[in-house]
Amino acid sequence: MVEGAGGGVEAACFGPIAEIRGAGPACRKSHPGSSVALAMAAPGRRCPVQLLVALRGLPTRRTLHDATPPRDVLLFEHERGRFFTVLGLFCAGQGVFWASLAVAALARPSVPARPPDTEFPDRGRLDVRSALWRYGLAVGCGAIGTLVLGAGLLFSLRSVRSVMLRAGGKQVTLTTHAPFGLGAHFTVPLNQLSCMAHRGEVPAMLPLKVKGRRFYFLLDKSGHFPNTKLFDSTVGAYRNL
Repeated sequence: MVEGAGGGVEAACFGPIAEIRGAGPACRKSHPGSSVALAMAAPGRRCPVQLLVALRGLPTRRTLHDATPPRDVLLFEHERGRFFTVLGLFCAGQGVFWASLAVAALARPSVPARPPDTEFPDRGRLDVRSALWRYGLAVGCGAIGTLVLGAGLLFSLRSVRSVMLRAGGKQVTLTTHAPFGLGAHFTVPLNQLSCMAHRGEVPAMLPLKVKGRRFYFLLDKSGHFPNTKLFDSTVGAYRNL
């Protein structure tokens, strides 16, 4: 309908001018103002054509965050491989250290040789106290080592390295740093992700919940968000899982 209207307007406005252009030199001499009209109308003739082209393009233009992405789109990236490598080595060293302390506490201390006629009236009580102290120290050292290893492992597995929205907008691939920065990735449907807070509401870490997995996945706000609008409308949206 716009094209027909534009064509009618163009024909109505520039029909007389075309007739004047087709006229001979005699006609131009008899009408001196015709040359001036041609000179003034020629630059303005392009305006209706440009307007029609712009109107044709308006219905088909859609922004990236409103349309389904035709290809994989990177939504988040934060590379910290060196940090998690150092963290893995530290946790492994702590585990070995506390495990060695626990083994040393469980080892029975050597008793020096004494004459057989020497009596120890409180030997049984001392043995019980010694056993309780050794077992208690071993359990404490083992618990500390386990906590350090577990915390480092869990933090590495829940720290997100990158978030990729797959083509079509239905699947999301999360890549975590994993122990020693080796990296681990998995793909889940978009409707099974829920961001528990907006990017502007948290100071450091953005918690992301994945259905069927314990604990939150953490996105560091110091990372790079290449497409914030698409992230907020897809991965960064809250869903009741």
